[in-house]
Amino acid sequence: MSLSFLWLYNQKKLTTKTQLRTKLYISSPVLLSIDQIKMAAIETNAHSSIHVRSNSFPSAPHPILSQFEEHLNRLKSSGVASSSCSISHKLGGLQDLHDFTQKLLQLSTIQQSLGRECNEKSVDQLLEGSLMLLDVCSVAKDCLQQSKESVQELQSVIRRRGTEAGCRIEGGKYLTSRKMMKKAIRKALGNLKGILKDSSNKDNETSPILSIFKEAKDVTVNTLESLLLFICDPKGQFKQSRWSTISKMMPARRIACDSEESKANEFEKVDAAFISRKHSSVENFQNHLENLEMCIQDLEIGVEGLSKQLIRTRVQLLNIFNH
Repeated sequence: MSLSFLWLYNQKKLTTKTQLRTKLYISSPVLLSIDQIKMAAIETNAHSSIHVRSNSFPSAPHPILSQFEEHLNRLKSSGVASSSCSISHKLGGLQDLHDFTQKLLQLSTIQQSLGRECNEKSVDQLLEGSLMLLDVCSVAKDCLQQSKESVQELQSVIRRRGTEAGCRIEGGKYLTSRKMMKKAIRKALGNLKGILKDSSNKDNETSPILSIFKEAKDVTVNTLESLLLFICDPKGQFKQSRWSTISKMMPARRIACDSEESKANEFEKVDAAFISRKHSSVENFQNHLENLEMCIQDLEIGVEGLSKQLIRTRVQLLNIFNH
């Protein structure tokens, strides 16, 4: 059920009263003026011309609902992000989406629908899902912070002792840090898989309003998954098992584009330099480090902004269900 239709559904009683009022005008034994008769006729014709999908529903949805749907559809059609630029862009889009979500939750109609249609199990799943998303954001922030600190320390040593000595001193620490990071990210990816599994359970789709928030949650999950894979798995080894499923959700053109972009992963270039132990071009290696540092800073801004929006949304949900 579309979001606009949900709004129309929740306004049914208001329009029904209008229809009854129109009938009273026409059937009243009191003598009506010509202007009253004309107004009654116009109102009756207007109601009879409404489409079948909303026999007695108002024809105009709330603007916030339309904006939410438009933004959600734009994010869904953009497909899977695999470059630092596309991931940063999508994180910004998610912040806007959750801003619209908060505006939706301020509508009395939405609040009443949630209170009326959500059972205890649905509420628990919704709140548990929001908490797990915050946990994943926390893991992503920690990994980005560790990566930035490692890069900055490496740059400091290189400036003092040169590229070869710096890599020899800090290279082992960097790779050890990356190994621990990948372990934490694998666990977070497992949590995201659990969220998607709950969302795909058709038994849980009992409320139209819940299906709306489910779609927003799924888009958020897919973007966080792309971010985590970008950090810990530049070559896409862990993504292969899920690629066929993800590819069904995105246009073929976008897949081809992101496949090309994935070759320029900033993490991969630095990892490859340490693993191969080839630092013949000092300038190139330093450029790789600088590019990685800027990439991390951009991603940190996006994740931090998304995390704040998720916290605000969760607080609103708690207030609604505890009211």
